[in-house]
Amino acid sequence: MHTTVGIIGGGPAGLLLARLLHRAGVDCVVLESRDRAYVEQRQRAGILEQPTVDALREAGAAQRLDAEGLVHDGIELRWDRRVHRVDFPSLTGGRRVWVYAQTEVVKDLIALQLADGAPLFFEARVASVEAADTDRPTVHYTHEGREEVLTCDYVVGCDGFHGVTRAAIPAAVRRTYDRVYPYSWLGILADVPPSCDELIYAHSPRGFALHSMRSPEVSRLYLQVPNGTDPADWTDERIWDELDARFAVDGDWTLRRGPITAKSVLPMRSSVTEPMRYGRVFLAGDAAHIVPPTGAKGLNLAAADVAVLARALVRQHTTGSADLLEAYSDTCLSRVWRAEHFSYFMTTALHTDPEQSGFDTRLQIAQLDRIASSPHAAAELAQNYAGLPLP
Repeated sequence: MHTTVGIIGGGPAGLLLARLLHRAGVDCVVLESRDRAYVEQRQRAGILEQPTVDALREAGAAQRLDAEGLVHDGIELRWDRRVHRVDFPSLTGGRRVWVYAQTEVVKDLIALQLADGAPLFFEARVASVEAADTDRPTVHYTHEGREEVLTCDYVVGCDGFHGVTRAAIPAAVRRTYDRVYPYSWLGILADVPPSCDELIYAHSPRGFALHSMRSPEVSRLYLQVPNGTDPADWTDERIWDELDARFAVDGDWTLRRGPITAKSVLPMRSSVTEPMRYGRVFLAGDAAHIVPPTGAKGLNLAAADVAVLARALVRQHTTGSADLLEAYSDTCLSRVWRAEHFSYFMTTALHTDPEQSGFDTRLQIAQLDRIASSPHAAAELAQNYAGLPLP
């Protein structure tokens, strides 16, 4: 089988790229290693930046998002029992964010793809990508018990941090930059209406806490915990008590409690692989970069990658010009490193490092005080959080 663009990975990045290409008349094939039920149930991000929403609308995949997504115009910071709200539209020229779970984005894109899009194969396990530096890169995969070969004009790896596409870039060319943080997140889903209208980011001597939501009826909350934590060691009562302590403020506010339906531990790390292109093989999303979730950048960076790449592939298809394809890696990496820095800032400003001193804590408090007192500092946070414009 041959296609113009072979897309490895049927998560939000691969599916969004497929929709953008399909609507522009560029043929492609999507290979996803997992079954449909697994892909549609993976719990991941829930915050969509303005550019991500714009890309989903361009792909014709925002009907349910526009009807059901929760529009948020800011976030709330808490520290020293104080509260400060960062208003996005007033600081960004009107940009905002949406709460709409990645699982729902994936469901929407899969339904569209299966209804009228390019071929999408589930349980198609890719073994290797070969001949990246030729005009006919090849994908070797297994589907329904048979070994298959997909030849392509271009291959895009949207197969995540542990995918195989990155290995198509020779080790002598490829370089990866990593940082592992000395803490993790214990995340929960709870069948209880959120206790807030917008997300709460809390700095506390006991550790970081985040209050988010999935819907008006379901809350999503996180606690900073030591690396290696077993979720089973945390009873429901202990979780709610700890959340109460970390969100505590002077004033009238109550954390609503309810049945916890899921618990998981999320390690915190940063990683960037360069370059994001070798020959006719391209990396997008988690295949190229990982960010800690504090800045809500993972899904949004992936969407930005494929929006840039779709534009470049369509340009090559319609005009024969490869200039945007050749610039893809540099174009994306500039934005990736900006997002990495913002995610690092949000993480280190709000979390308590096990080794930090009282001096370090005072620096964190000074930074949060500056955001509350300086319109310039608040605007920088808001502009990065709501999503920098695409190139």
